[in-house]
Amino acid sequence: MEDKKLLEQLKNKDQAAYSILLDTYQKKVFNTCLSFVPNAEDAEDLAQEVFLEVFNSIDKFKGNAKLSTWIYRISVNKCLEFIRKKKTKKRFGFMESISGGEIPLDRKSYFTEFNHPGIQLENKEKTEILFSAINELPEAQKVVFTLSNIDGLSYKEIGEVTQKSISSIESLLFRARKNLKQKLTEFYKKEGW
Repeated sequence: MEDKKLLEQLKNKDQAAYSILLDTYQKKVFNTCLSFVPNAEDAEDLAQEVFLEVFNSIDKFKGNAKLSTWIYRISVNKCLEFIRKKKTKKRFGFMESISGGEIPLDRKSYFTEFNHPGIQLENKEKTEILFSAINELPEAQKVVFTLSNIDGLSYKEIGEVTQKSISSIESLLFRARKNLKQKLTEFYKKEGW
């Protein structure tokens, strides 16, 4: 079904159109969420939130970009919002532990059985190390790196999702790769690998 026709039906709150939207984008949205939030349950919850947001705010979609780009943008924003909230909770947990409250969770305990189609690593530990390093990147670098290297989007598509120029994306990717190399090198040296 064409984007225009689907969009029109979505704006009319047609349930069949919503089913088509889910069939078309559900796997892509879940994989994007899993790329940013490598915990299957949280990624599923975020994907559901993305589709609720799409359905509830479809009237606000102006059609300046492709429907898929708009959905990607919502997915990325939902994931970043989730990560920010999680970091705030983590800081609060750390403060509680200092003041005699609960002990904060180890960051690696967050990962679940991980099977992302964009990542073919030998084992869960390596996956955790990689995603921990990606998670430590500055937000703009993390977004561009994830969309490029994990979700496989082209620079043009990343530009549409992030609303950044191609040269800005190239620069962010260069810095992200440099920072990741440094973080992973430091980790492996510290671990004696």
